Amino acid sequence: MSETGSEPRAEILAAFEAAKGFMPVGEGLALYAAAEEAGKLGLPLLEVGTYCGRSTILLADAARAAGTVALTVDHHRGSEEQQPGWEYHDPTVVDPEVGVMDTLPTFRRTLRKAGLEEHVIAVVGRSPQVAKVWGGDLGLVFIDGGHTDEHATNDYEGWAPRVAPGGLLVIHDVFPDPADGGQAPYRIYLRALESGDFEEVSVTESLRVLRRTA
Repeated sequence: MSETGSEPRAEILAAFEAAKGFMPVGEGLALYAAAEEAGKLGLPLLEVGTYCGRSTILLADAARAAGTVALTVDHHRGSEEQQPGWEYHDPTVVDPEVGVMDTLPTFRRTLRKAGLEEHVIAVVGRSPQVAKVWGGDLGLVFIDGGHTDEHATNDYEGWAPRVAPGGLLVIHDVFPDPADGGQAPYRIYLRALESGDFEEVSVTESLRVLRRTA
């Protein structure tokens, strides 16, 4: 990635920090730099795993600046660790009428407050199903969905092949040490490198940025 990548505008960074979510600022800045670099290809920037839109703000602002669009793919029912009784459960995003998680309304409010609605296409569905019907190349794919081996593998197999040559594959929550976190994202990160199709560009905490070479 370029050494001269700029940081997001102050109001965008403030919106990111105010949004509900889990990504630290340092990783967010690295994601923004990747999105800014990938935006030069003029192709859509896609994330798998939206939650309430914290990282979407950064992708959408980079897409806006590049004259392209950010795509988000999420069923908005929460991943495994966000369900009741688990560490990352937030009862404020449970739909009281049906009794299950629904992060879509919060996500839409997040984009509205940030003034970025028109730069995002939100696809509500499960990643493997959406990947099967997606036909175009992507400038960036950000994998931040479910952290089981099944979900991480499906996200990698469904979306990594869509990264255009020179485009970027970004994987979140990569922990080489099992004591730090689940290993599924780390395993798909290794798989990407071992494939020969990607080379590592940067490491920022648990965020890995890879460029498609093949």
